[in-house]
Order: sequence, then C-alpha cells, then structure tokens
Amino acid sequence: MTLESDRSEIVELFGLYADIADTKSFDELPRLVHTDPFTVDFQSVAGIPPTETALDEYVHILRGSFDPFVATHHAITGHVIDIDGDRARAHAHVRAEHWVRDNVSGGGFNRWLVVGFYDNEAVRTEHGWRFSKVKLTAAYQENAHLLAQAV
Repeated sequence: MTLESDRSEIVELFGLYADIADTKSFDELPRLVHTDPFTVDFQSVAGIPPTETALDEYVHILRGSFDPFVATHHAITGHVIDIDGDRARAHAHVRAEHWVRDNVSGGGFNRWLVVGFYDNEAVRTEHGWRFSKVKLTAAYQENAHLLAQAV
C-alpha cells in the first residue's frame, strides 16, 4: 500500500458515504464505509452531539431520516487527507440538497440545502479504510425548517 493508494481509498469512502443516502443503499454500503461502532457528530445541523453508535442502529435511524426525502444529492469535493500510519484525518467540502414531498413542504419550499465541511477520521481495517468518525459542520443552510417537518 502506498500513500497515494491510501488517499484514493479514503476519497472513495466519501463517494460511497454520499451514495448511502443518495441511492438509499442502506444494506451494503454502510459496512463498506464505517467501522462498527463509529462516532457521528451532526451537532451543527441537527443538534446531535458526538455520539458513538452501533452500525445497525445507525442504519435503522438513517433509513427513517431519509424516508421523507424524495431525492438527495451530496457533492463532496476538495479532499484534504492527512495519513499517519493506520489512521487518517479527512477534510472535505460538501453541498447537500434534500428534496421533500410536497405534502411535507405545504406547497412552499421543497429543498433543504446544507453547505459545509466534513472533518472525518478514518482507520485502516482488515477490510480496508473505514470512517471511525463523521463530523459535519454546516457553514450555511436554506430551509432548515424542512428537516424538522420531515422527521
């Protein structure tokens, strides 16, 4: 394994991470992306402080959280990765759009937009790199009220 192949694998984790929600692939992909357990920190978006969670519990919550959205699109770019042996820190920019059903939006705005950053931690496992911590920091949101209505 080289530094470049490690970096490529971690960048690919971000793509797979986005695909979990965007393709609603809740069965296979979470196990290819996360350790079990792992830490999730969505304090800046949903008020969820850093919490260690079992992967099966996370998948169950994730399914319910994304059910109200008819579509989502997560563009994750600008990867900056610092690898130290079998551990890495991975920073990336994100633009995440979430469209809700019309009956949720009340005929008004139907898209919740989040723009910000991921500051994740990854570890090398016997199955490859996995995120052990996912932290989303929102720099900007539009129609954040739709998250509360959708849940």
